[in-house]
Amino acid sequence: MASVLITGASSGIGLATGLELARTGHTVYASMRNPSRFPGPSEQAAIEGLAVKIVKMDVNSDDSVSECFGAIYGQGGDIDVLINNAGIDRHGSIEELSMEAFRATMETNYFGALRCIRQVLPHMRESRKGCIINVTSVAGKVASSPLGAYAASKFALEALSEALAQEVRPFGLRVAIVEPGIIDTPMARSFESQQSRYRQGKYMAALFQASLKHPTPASVVATVIKDVIEKGEPKLRHPGPDAEPLMRWRAAMTDEDWTTLNALEPEEYRERIKNDFGLELELSTEDAKLT
Repeated sequence: MASVLITGASSGIGLATGLELARTGHTVYASMRNPSRFPGPSEQAAIEGLAVKIVKMDVNSDDSVSECFGAIYGQGGDIDVLINNAGIDRHGSIEELSMEAFRATMETNYFGALRCIRQVLPHMRESRKGCIINVTSVAGKVASSPLGAYAASKFALEALSEALAQEVRPFGLRVAIVEPGIIDTPMARSFESQQSRYRQGKYMAALFQASLKHPTPASVVATVIKDVIEKGEPKLRHPGPDAEPLMRWRAAMTDEDWTTLNALEPEEYRERIKNDFGLELELSTEDAKLT
């Protein structure tokens, strides 16, 4: 059984993964920024008698990350698997989203993962064993407005992961990328369109709303992550079952087709999504107005 550290374990995919791994006998360090605000993981682990240790870590802080990993290693603990799951979403058009939001998204989703990777690498390299799993997104392969900032951070993490996999292979280490689609998490449920000069935010909000009527639970991603750990295969990318149709859909189009699709009038866009995915989007002609 492995000793696993998961970032962003307070809810959603991180929480589901931590519980899933602990239930199958792995030791889990469940990290989160404010454990006192999220007692759920600790309480659930206690109810089930699971080996889950709640640790405080803010992936945006060099000091916090260093202190967390230092405490684990300093107490004789080990980390066989690092799961970089912590992430945030700041969505909006390229013109309208603030620079602060762009920076915050990259800070958590990309630099946060990088901070944690750099903490475990010396130990894993020296012991010649270990696995780093980076949770990206279908948005790490497919860029859609108004998720430009989010997609940029996930594209960056995909690139980092691919380069890292090459570096660490000679040391016997594995790197895996897990790419979920629209998963039933608090972040997905909170997605709302904002006042904008651009129409794509309303399209994406309608797509989220329609998808979540028949939601894919976070446990689906937890199972993918568990399989990555336990099967030990050197495969780099692991799309979630819900993400694969979206990736195939995008791959079947040219870049120009993709750009045109996401700029369609509401009725045309709604009809296209219905034909391709069977989803009924709630869009009206009001959603076509440009200012």
